[in-house]
Amino acid sequence: MTTCIRIGVLAASLLVALVASAQEPDYPIRPVLPASVKLQDAFWTPRLEANRAVTIPHILRQLETQGSLGGFAVLAGNAVEKYHGYMFGDSDVYKTMEGIVCSLRDHPDRAVENRVEQLTRTIASAQAADGYLMPHLQIAEPHYRHFSEETTRTCESYSMGHMIESAVAHFEATGRKPYLDVAVKCADLLARVHREGKDEQISGHPEIELALVRLYRATGDRKYLKLASSYVKQARSQVSAAWSGGRPFLADEVVRGHAVAATYLYCGATDVAVLTGDAQLLALLEGKWRDMVSRKLYLTGGTGLPAGEAFGRDYDLPNASAYCETCAAIANIFWNHRLFLASGEARYADVLERALYNAVLPAVSLQGNRFFYGNPLESDGKRPFSPGGLRERFPWCECPCCPTNIVRFLPQISGYAYATRNELLYVNLFMAGTAKLKMGETTVELRQETRYPWDGQIKLTLNPDKPATFGLRMRIPGWARNQPVPSDLYRYDDVEKPEAKLAVNGQPADLTVENGFASLTRAWKAGDVVTLELAMPVRRVVAHDTVSANRDRFAVERGPLVYCAEGADNKGRVLNKVLGRQVKFASWWQPDLLGGIVTIRMTPAAADDAMILIPYYAWCHRGPNEMAVWLRVE
Repeated sequence: MTTCIRIGVLAASLLVALVASAQEPDYPIRPVLPASVKLQDAFWTPRLEANRAVTIPHILRQLETQGSLGGFAVLAGNAVEKYHGYMFGDSDVYKTMEGIVCSLRDHPDRAVENRVEQLTRTIASAQAADGYLMPHLQIAEPHYRHFSEETTRTCESYSMGHMIESAVAHFEATGRKPYLDVAVKCADLLARVHREGKDEQISGHPEIELALVRLYRATGDRKYLKLASSYVKQARSQVSAAWSGGRPFLADEVVRGHAVAATYLYCGATDVAVLTGDAQLLALLEGKWRDMVSRKLYLTGGTGLPAGEAFGRDYDLPNASAYCETCAAIANIFWNHRLFLASGEARYADVLERALYNAVLPAVSLQGNRFFYGNPLESDGKRPFSPGGLRERFPWCECPCCPTNIVRFLPQISGYAYATRNELLYVNLFMAGTAKLKMGETTVELRQETRYPWDGQIKLTLNPDKPATFGLRMRIPGWARNQPVPSDLYRYDDVEKPEAKLAVNGQPADLTVENGFASLTRAWKAGDVVTLELAMPVRRVVAHDTVSANRDRFAVERGPLVYCAEGADNKGRVLNKVLGRQVKFASWWQPDLLGGIVTIRMTPAAADDAMILIPYYAWCHRGPNEMAVWLRVE
């Protein structure tokens, strides 16, 4: 038994104990919601502003042109043109609406708000009397027997799940119930169909499971949790022919099948396991997570191959044909966040952060109007890898699930930064800004100052409204603990030994690390300052020997960022360069390049033929060209 497996078994036991000991099962750790966190971050604020000011209007225009918005108007009887949408177009509308209401939280806009309210009224008018709502089938295939091809073609519950999530987000943001009533009516239909055993046997493309849990939390009605549990139970024994890779999604501790569908299901199943106290299911999911991070995770935090958009075989992690669908990376973040909330283990936040910076962020251009569906780790600049036969980001595609997922995800990233558990305050992500939260009877205001991910200086000022004693847990990222991922899939291959330093009110403090967090417990008063200093040397990464695609290759990281070589910086050629095993690194800040980045100059020890590296998320902003994350040694 390897050390990795022993650690995983121990963590599973801890998860089981946490759930079993709870009187009213729920996540022992609670996130500090985005409404309580205000980002003023030099890295993230421009991306959020681009999402609000460019991406959302761009996507709304495209949804109008594509016909996805028009389907609701047709059903509501106020259409100005014939329906011309596609099967799952309504799900893209729902995700975009979720992104809009989350953006309105920090940037109120009466015109945008009025448009959302008009759209919710149209959606309500489009809903059938029994609660059914899927415009494409209702208009283009009016004689289709509802849910009869749910698992193989139509995926009705997938679209309905996104509608429920959108309605819950709208209710949480506005306090208004008419849109939530649409979700309740739809969920009640699903409950009746499921209870009566008519047609639907398992959700077509998982999503409804986690959506029903959100609806349960919003309404307090346990029948929605019960329905989610029923869907999850079926996924333990039944096969979805289109998505689950030939075996039930939850048959064993192996991750398989369509990477997005599978990981969405793991999210919903984790919710169900925690909220129902199902320790066995939670242990199964922990086993799946170990399988993913040990054998099927790309260095960027992405997952999946082009064949079936699915998880591949063990250690099958090619570069040029890496799929790493954007939606799968977002789902991976959703899942790791849940596992952290269940356990308090920083390793889940480590995977979350890796996927955030290196698998999600590349998928939208700096300008906010071009997108990646798949995210390869190598390109020759000639072979298309984007929809429409493109060799770069696309403005739109026939199935725009990824752009619309980005729109709803980005405005909510601040909700991953902080969490609380009884008398513990967790700092998971490093983003400049403020937060307001409760520690028992004490209200605590936080101010975080940092230039992360460009440097590792983090300053946290605590302002409790009265002196209070509680524990502070600041994550020491895996990359700062000499571990790229929480397994032996990747390792650092250099002599660097980065250090983390902790201080309180300017005085050095002992760095006690528990479950990946620097641990401080003391009586806090207004104005107390904690500083965490994380060294950020440039690191060489190598893969497990069984990853054949990366034998005799290495990758480069600095802090949380994976780097790549791009032809635009290297006279057009990067794929065939051989660097040898000894290289020297130098890094410097370039404020006017690609939105401001730290660039790395890499020079072979025996030559002056240097290569320039940029963060992987920033590649392909200067036209199609060669790119490589993994660089040749021989």
